[in-house]
This record gives sequence, C-alpha cells and structure tokens, in this order.
Amino acid sequence: MNKIELLAPAGDMEKLKTAVRYGADAVYFGGEMFSLRAGAGNLSVEEMKEAMEFLHENGAKGYLTINIYPHNEDIVPLQKYIERIKDIPIDAFLVSDPGVMQLVKEGIPGAEIHLSTQANTTNYLSANFWVSQGVKRVVAAREMSLQEITEMRAHLPENIEIEAFVHGAMCISYSGRCLLSNYMVGRDANRGQCTHPCRWKYHLMEEKRPGEYFPVEEDDRGSYIMNSRDLCMLDCLPDMVQAGITSFKIEGRMKSAYYVATVVSAYRAALDSYLEDPEHYVFQPEWLTELNKASHREFTHGFFYHKPTDQDQNYLTSDYVRDYTFIGVVLGEDPETGDTIVQQRNKFYAGDTIEVMEPLATRRLHKPYYEERVSAILDEEGNSMESAPHPKQILRIPFEKVPAKYSILRKKK
Repeated sequence: MNKIELLAPAGDMEKLKTAVRYGADAVYFGGEMFSLRAGAGNLSVEEMKEAMEFLHENGAKGYLTINIYPHNEDIVPLQKYIERIKDIPIDAFLVSDPGVMQLVKEGIPGAEIHLSTQANTTNYLSANFWVSQGVKRVVAAREMSLQEITEMRAHLPENIEIEAFVHGAMCISYSGRCLLSNYMVGRDANRGQCTHPCRWKYHLMEEKRPGEYFPVEEDDRGSYIMNSRDLCMLDCLPDMVQAGITSFKIEGRMKSAYYVATVVSAYRAALDSYLEDPEHYVFQPEWLTELNKASHREFTHGFFYHKPTDQDQNYLTSDYVRDYTFIGVVLGEDPETGDTIVQQRNKFYAGDTIEVMEPLATRRLHKPYYEERVSAILDEEGNSMESAPHPKQILRIPFEKVPAKYSILRKKK
C-alpha cells in the first residue's frame, strides 16, 4: 500500500510545480501537440526538459499524454514529434490508440506505456490484451465499478498497475468518446478541442413545429439533461485501495493552479492518514471542507458503487460552486523590510482577512491553512494601495508572519 500514487494534472509549468509542492507523487501533462486537452497551456519540448528535471529532483514522476486518436494526416507529424522528445527522461506515456503505441515503442525503445482511459478498458480480457502489447499500467474506464476493478486486478499479472480517477469532471459520453462537440461546432473532442456541449441548455423541438420549444425538464432555469456531477472519492479511498488501484488520478488539466493545490492537498491528507494506520483510519470531515474551497460542481461517486441515477446529475444548473477566490502567490520575503512579496491573481483589499495555504514541505501547522489580515498593500515602489486590482501585479504585504515561498493566498467570497 505504501506504493500508492497520487497523480495530479499539470496543464502548464506552474500547475506542474504546484502539484508537486502540495503533495502529488506524479503528474500527467500534455505537449503542444497530440494531447486531448488542447485548451490547456501544455508544455513545449524545452519546458518538458525543465519539468522532468524539476520532478526528478523532487522525487516525483512525469507522464506525457499522447492520447489522441490520430487521422492519417497526424502520423508523420507525430513521428517527428516523438523524435524530438525521445531523449527527455519522461517516466511514461499515456496512449490510447494502438498505432500511436507502436510509434512510441519504435521511436523510444524501452518507453513505459500506460493505457489511457480513452481506450475504454472495462474488463480483464481487454486489459490483458494490452498487457501483451507491452502496457505496464491500465487506466480503468470511468464506467467500471470497484467490484469490476477488483476482479480485473485478480486476473492481471502482479507487476501490472491499475490507475483510476478519484476526482474531477465526469464525461456524459462513454469514457470521453463524445461526438457532440464535433457535430455541433466542428471541434473534435478526441483531438483535444472539446467545447463541453454536455453542459449546455437543451430544449425539445418537434420537426413539424419549428420554433416551438418543449422543455425537457420543467424548470425556468433551463434543462441540463447531460450535466453530470463531479466525481469525488475522497471519503472512499480505503475502498479504492482494497480494489487494487495503485494510482489515484485527479482530473483537471484545464483547472487553475489554485484548484490543483487545494484538491491535491486534501487528497494527500486523507491518503497519508489511511496509509499510516489503515486499521484505525477514520475519515475527517475537514478534508472535505478543505476540498470544497476549490471550484466544483455537486459531487457523485460515479460508477464505482452503482450505475448512475438521477441523483448523480444536476438538472438545475451547470455552474460551479465558487466560495473562495484565489488572490495571490507568495514569491518570497523582502530582506530589508520583512514584507511578503506577492504576485496578485484576483482583486483584494487592505483590511481583508485571508487564508494562507502553505506547500506541504514547509507547512508549519497541522491545519492546511491559517488566517492573516492584510493590514496594508504596497506596490513595488512602496506606495500604499487600497486594493490590488491588476492581475499578476507584484505587491508587498506586511503580514504578521511571513508565509513560506509558493504559499497560496485565498479569500472567502
């Protein structure tokens, strides 16, 4: 059980480093091409070199997603891309298409291959087929129950790992194989450009009655017939361990660094508590309270215990719950004045009471955060300011105690 991995999303370099600083054992990231999250910042080839150096220096791993389903026109560019990255010490490659798998194996001999959830693996027979092709880890389809994963684990070689999502957005289509985005706006979900039409409002219109709309769900706020709640297994980690899952995956390469830090921190606390003493483990509600400080939809356990019902959908709204605002990142301390140097992210005011969330390695309190009052805000020239309105403005704040570098500052709305 001590080998259980907490795997976090890394949409760009800042999120990658944040994930590790707040407790992730490994991250997964996309390159500028061939990843199913084209809207994320993703990493250039040079950034990948920097990323892997940072990860390995901090005892963490990095996995590159090359999980698109390519068309013929993608093959030669993909071959050239693999040639460019072949010498970067990437720990594993997340792949879903057998042709891509072949190209990675040919271009990077010895590369470790992880089978992406996009491959729709829902049974041990399929899993063992992929193992015979050289796959070292299988990412279970989101549609599998814990009972099915337990059975799959029993039929796999001992050295083969199972990865499963524990947190994040749920796709209405089977393991993300959605055609709605492509059909409605011409942006291919399986080439990284999903517009999330499952979150849109819909009404029913009969063919011979154009312009006459019938609500699918009788509610004046709209109809969200495909709007799944977000997956959250924070309160069920022991069940996932017992099922044989060894990598707990958090969804969200499009999310903010604040989201990554908050979610990783909550899962790290719960997982460490369980691994330290499984027999006497008790779920602590404050972990969920902390998790809820990141933007989220209402939560569900997905398919893990039963087939989803109407209780796992939100028919009223597709909006996020956002009770806290990410207001800044601590860059360090001014050696002359002792002021905290902060890079602003969202507006806040002098006089605000805020929460300081410190990185895992430098956390001085048992709680994941502590409160501070913003007694004053100064710009780089030392001029006093009433508020901090400009994104990424560098500020100086005379806190009572200087937070650790890379601490995240947040404010309750």
